Amino acid sequence: MTSRNPITIEVLETLDAIDRRGSYAKASEELNKATSAVSYAVQKLEEQLDIALFQRQGRRSVLTPAGQLILQEGRKILLATSHLAITAKEVATGWEPKIRIAAESTLNSPVLFEVLAHFLTKHENVEIDLSESVLNGGWEALDQDRVELLVGVPGPVPLQKGFRAIPIGDRDLIPVIAGSHKHAKLALDAQALAEVLPKLRRIITHDTSQLEVARSEGLGGAGQSFYVQNMDQKIEAILAGIGIGHLPRKRIQQHLDSGELKELKLASVSNHEYFMAWKISNKGKGLQALTQLLAAAKW
Repeated sequence: MTSRNPITIEVLETLDAIDRRGSYAKASEELNKATSAVSYAVQKLEEQLDIALFQRQGRRSVLTPAGQLILQEGRKILLATSHLAITAKEVATGWEPKIRIAAESTLNSPVLFEVLAHFLTKHENVEIDLSESVLNGGWEALDQDRVELLVGVPGPVPLQKGFRAIPIGDRDLIPVIAGSHKHAKLALDAQALAEVLPKLRRIITHDTSQLEVARSEGLGGAGQSFYVQNMDQKIEAILAGIGIGHLPRKRIQQHLDSGELKELKLASVSNHEYFMAWKISNKGKGLQALTQLLAAAKW
């Protein structure tokens, strides 16, 4: 008779919690178990496999190389079982328990949150998981099933991927400089601006794509670059006078009105359409209801 596999879902969840929280005590709080029960589960698995899974480094419990391997592969199993549970519930009811959304960094966020609030008043049992994407990152996340819905993603729409994409507006991006920047006085002088432009540092938001070729948009040139993770950081960096860049007008109108930011007199950026997109194979009722609301919104 084949012996039972000692690596269970429960013990993988235990290892995951210890690794993320850094100690048995904190993991036990998250798992709602006694610390002794968490410690025993690890000790039992170590004895059954005849290997060490954790080692002490100061106050933290750190995975050994063998433990890292088990947890790395184990997290794939945990993700698969979670997806299985969600899929089973969706098949039974037609309604997804969770919808994962990637919103493009340039999106007019207030409109999105208004739509989500309206959606949740009618479908309060659906959980929303919202993340931010930049350029190719959103398309990649949809392709790899890390999200079910993209909102505000820029074109072009990838072909032969089974995506349904609906245009929901144009990106009104404008080149700006801080009013406090030493070259701010040249903002409306196209000729003088063209001379100093190559020397001005560009503020660039990282493309969130992990596997595909990343891309960037906006001001070209051979000047220095300053990279940030999201649109909020880009706005703050430009306000601080670190450099220049394109920002969505609706996100910065108050700063333009106050003079904290000045629009640069440059050739206009190509404001392509942005889209809402999902996989055609996704038939969830929650996704259908949400995309209808988003399509009807005034972006």
